[in-house]
Amino acid sequence: MYLEHVNLVVKNIDASLQFYRAAFPHWKVRSEGHSEWYGKPRHWLHFGDDYHYLAFSDHGEGENRVLSGHQVGFGHFAYVVNCIDSVINRLSEAGFKVDKDGQAHPHRKNVYFIDPDGFEVEFVEYMSDLPTQRNSD
Repeated sequence: MYLEHVNLVVKNIDASLQFYRAAFPHWKVRSEGHSEWYGKPRHWLHFGDDYHYLAFSDHGEGENRVLSGHQVGFGHFAYVVNCIDSVINRLSEAGFKVDKDGQAHPHRKNVYFIDPDGFEVEFVEYMSDLPTQRNSD
């Protein structure tokens, strides 16, 4: 089992692509088009690899939930990466700042960024192949 895609409603697809291209330089635009969502025109785009992608639609209005609040909504999503320092460097060079570091852990490193639409994205690097070590608190 695996998660095939996450669908994010954004304000500006180009701004989103700037962030996610920096995080995942090997990903590409898989498909895109135009349609209507409940009476509002939208441009949609799928960005990813052959197995996983992010689906963007540019018909977003308003602001994302306050991440420090208690509103119902999307908290964050996380990607396992091979080298967290490389991801941090690429995103920093693209103009994005680390929002917060994860807690110190002997078997993983993690860091959180906020994308242009206010979604919190976690990146995790594991230093162990053993699930009991990777998943311990």
